[in-house]
Amino acid sequence: MTSTSASVAGRTASPSTARAINDRLALQLLKDKGPLTAGQLKSLTGLSRPTIADLVERLRQTGLVAVVGETGAERRGPNARVYGIVADSAHVAGVDVRTDSVAVCVADLLGRTLAEESLPVAPDTDPARTVAAAVALVERVAERAGAVRLHHIGIGVPGLIDPATGELNATSGLPSWHRELATALHGGLAAPVLLENEVNLAAVAEQRLGAARDRDTFVLLWLGHGVGAAVVLDRMLRRGASGGTGEIGFLPVPGTSGLPSATGCDGGFHSLVCSAAVCELAQEHGLAAAAGGAGGEARRGAGTEDAGAAEAVIRAALGAGERGEPFLDELAARIAVGVAAICAVLDPGCAVLGGEVGRAGGDALARRVAERVARLSPLRTRVCAGAVGGGGVLRGAVLTAMDAAQNELFGAA
Repeated sequence: MTSTSASVAGRTASPSTARAINDRLALQLLKDKGPLTAGQLKSLTGLSRPTIADLVERLRQTGLVAVVGETGAERRGPNARVYGIVADSAHVAGVDVRTDSVAVCVADLLGRTLAEESLPVAPDTDPARTVAAAVALVERVAERAGAVRLHHIGIGVPGLIDPATGELNATSGLPSWHRELATALHGGLAAPVLLENEVNLAAVAEQRLGAARDRDTFVLLWLGHGVGAAVVLDRMLRRGASGGTGEIGFLPVPGTSGLPSATGCDGGFHSLVCSAAVCELAQEHGLAAAAGGAGGEARRGAGTEDAGAAEAVIRAALGAGERGEPFLDELAARIAVGVAAICAVLDPGCAVLGGEVGRAGGDALARRVAERVARLSPLRTRVCAGAVGGGGVLRGAVLTAMDAAQNELFGAA
C-alpha cells in the first residue's frame, strides 16, 4: 500500500484519508514489532521514502512517536534514527471488582504496568463509602503511576453485562455498589469506562498473554467459587444476545441432585465443580478441607474461604501421591462432563482451565481432564491449564482499556 494508491471501499482514497491509513499502519507496526528505523518502516509498508519521512514527522508532532535511539555508526543519517511509540503519551487503568475486594492497575499506552494496588471490602461496608473508597483508590494508583489523566478504564465484574446498555444486569444478585462504581469512575475521572464480565477478561488475558496465544478459537472454563466460561470464536469474544454466553454453571448435567432453575444454578454444572463442591469431594476422599456446602448464591459470602480451601486441598492431593489420585480422578471426570458438553456445541478445539480450581490443578489436572474428554467426545480437544495466573481478570481489564485507547489515538493520528 502506498500513500497514492490507498483505497477505501474500492475507491481511491483522498490524500487525508490515505495519510490516516498509512499513519495507523505505521503505528501498528511500531507497537507490534517495537522501535524501527525509517528504512525498516519503508520495507514493511512498501511506502516511498518521502512518504515515510512525512509520516514520521507527522507522528512525532502528535506526540505518539519519538526518536528512541540510533543504529550503528556505519549508518549515520536520518534513516539511522530509531523511532518508537511514546508509551507515556496516554495511560489506562484496569479494575478487578470482587465481592470482597477491588484491585487496580494503571499502565501506559503499551500496557506496561506502572502501579498496582488493592483494597479489601468488608461485607457490611456502606455501599456509598465503598464506591468512594474505590474511586479514591483508582485516583491514588493513577497518581503513583504519574498519570495526569486516564484515557480509558476497563472494569471486570462478576455477572452479566447487558449488550444493549453496557451496564451490569441489576438482577445478578451482586452488591449494589458494583453497578454504581462504573458510573462513579466515569464521572469522577472523566474517562470512558468499559465494563466487562470477569471471565471474559480472563479469556482476553489468556488469548494475548497465556495458554491460548496460538488459538483463534477456544473456551476458558472458570472454576472457582463461581463457575462460568468465556467463548472466543475466530479471535472474537462472543457475548450472546443477553450477555449470557458461557453461563455454564446453569448447564444441566448428570451427577447432580436435581436441575438448575432460572434463579439459581444449584443442580447445574456449578454443583459439581465449584470450590465448595470440590471441598466436599475432598472430604469424601478423606482429604482435609475447610469446606461448606456446594451452594450457589446463598453461599456467596463464603466464596473466598471456599476458594482458598479448594486450592489448598487440590495442591495437597497433587503432593499426596497415590492417596490423592482417586480424588483428582473424580474431580477431572466432573470437569470433563462440562467440557464435553461445550465441545459438542462449539467444537472449540481447546479448553483452558482457569479460576482457583483450574489454577491449583495445573497441568496435572488438565491432563486428567483431557483423557476423560477424549472418551466422551469424538472431537479432538486440547485441554490445558491457564497460564496468566490469579491476576488474569485485572490484566484483561488493562488490555481492554489499552486496546480502546490505541484504537482511538491511532485512528485519529
